[in-house]
Amino acid sequence: MQTRLKRWLFLIHRWLGIVACLFFAMWFVSGVVMMYVGYPKLTERERLLHLPALNAQAPLLAPEEALKKADAQGPFEELKLANARGGQPVYTAIPAPQQLAGQVGKKGRPEPIIIDARSGQRLSGTDRNLVMASAAAYAGPSITASYVDAIGEDAFTHSRALDAHRPLHRVQLNDQDGTLLYISGRTGEVVRDATRNERIWNYVGAWIHWLYPLRGNVFDAWWTDTVIWLSIGGTVVALTGTVVGILRWRFTKPYRSGSRSPYQRGLMRWHHLFGLSFAVITITWIFSGLMSMNPWRIFDSGAASLQTGLMHGSSLAKTELDTRPQTLLQAIGGPVSELRWNRRLGRNIVTAHGAAGMSVVLDGRTAQPYAPDREVLIAASRHLMPYPIKAVHQLDRYDLYYYAREEHTMTGGGEKPLPVIRVIFDDPAATWVHIDPHTGAILGKTDSHRRASRWLFAMLHSWDWLPLLERRPLWDILLVALSLGGGILSITGVVIGWRRIDRKLGAGGRHA
Repeated sequence: MQTRLKRWLFLIHRWLGIVACLFFAMWFVSGVVMMYVGYPKLTERERLLHLPALNAQAPLLAPEEALKKADAQGPFEELKLANARGGQPVYTAIPAPQQLAGQVGKKGRPEPIIIDARSGQRLSGTDRNLVMASAAAYAGPSITASYVDAIGEDAFTHSRALDAHRPLHRVQLNDQDGTLLYISGRTGEVVRDATRNERIWNYVGAWIHWLYPLRGNVFDAWWTDTVIWLSIGGTVVALTGTVVGILRWRFTKPYRSGSRSPYQRGLMRWHHLFGLSFAVITITWIFSGLMSMNPWRIFDSGAASLQTGLMHGSSLAKTELDTRPQTLLQAIGGPVSELRWNRRLGRNIVTAHGAAGMSVVLDGRTAQPYAPDREVLIAASRHLMPYPIKAVHQLDRYDLYYYAREEHTMTGGGEKPLPVIRVIFDDPAATWVHIDPHTGAILGKTDSHRRASRWLFAMLHSWDWLPLLERRPLWDILLVALSLGGGILSITGVVIGWRRIDRKLGAGGRHA
């Protein structure tokens, strides 16, 4: 029985490993690339940086007047004003969740309402002139642009967040970075940029690492299952290889050659030594890659959604949208890329975002500086869930569950301000909610299942452990060294496997 089990271990590792090691080698190499070049995205910082500043002297309608002229009934969850469509000022109104019936775009996302901020005309669709105007506004006056085409999806636009904007228009900028812009076929705004460097490196980085060659084509429906089962198979290969490697290693009495490995030279010896040395990291990375897919929804807790309407008010109050943008812009004084209206603690507030990352919060009615009272904010947060609050903490620095990553990384580019208030609820899912004390905005929530995902995926896969992230290049050195070791292990496995196949085929040919 024991001999048969060993034989099966050898056979599984030998034959599954021929295919698995190809993917291992690809994942190790592409993983190193992803440490420094991420999948193309348009971060919030980039978006604001390239929006032309709003003109405080321009004859812009008040939000209430613009919505009325456009016959936009609402209620609305959010309202934005920016020079986002062809470099011209437009209001973008996002319907509140209860009003989504009949206003839902692709994949169930709310369809934004675009309104000309000067005339109140409701706008829709795009044409080539508008697309080129948006590209010119993004690029600035000294950079020329050329229209490429309109596409549904390509190698750099597989993100589901872009579904509501398809088809996408591509425009090539004549800048030093060779930037390719993707412009929404629905709103006319720039929704993604991809530099030449990002495009080239992604073919050996995120695009291949995430098996994106299977996206956007006939294999798309099977992409998720393919990644999951390849990861499961890879984990099995790594585990069986580790067991086989340990069984073949002489811990006490060496082989006749004096070596503790039965392989005295060649690739088999290197594969055995590197397999034992890098077994743990290989198993860890393949398994954590599996966890990134949330297989069979194991990290979904089923916890109730946050009742933000009960905390802040269900939607923007139209009666508090009569203040003209000119008044708000003059109250701020400096250049503003975007004005954003939200409902906070029963009142409309306006957040002015500048190109340099500056943000100023004003009362939507009075245009006076606004800051929510901390105690009132915490008291209001009790309405988010039908469970009592267990504890409240203020974070003045990042910790294991609330931290920022570089913009190019998969989890980077989002808003992670400090300080932040963490509200811990006494519910079955052990929910934590993070709230920005500066604006009252809910920055996100996590529960016990998502915190488990943070450990089994983010921690094990990216090593985003603050003591390491704060001590770069130590993080870089460790991950590159481990990736090189895993890469050598994988490449030797590929060569050994294909040599074995070649011998088998050769032997079959001789016997034919």
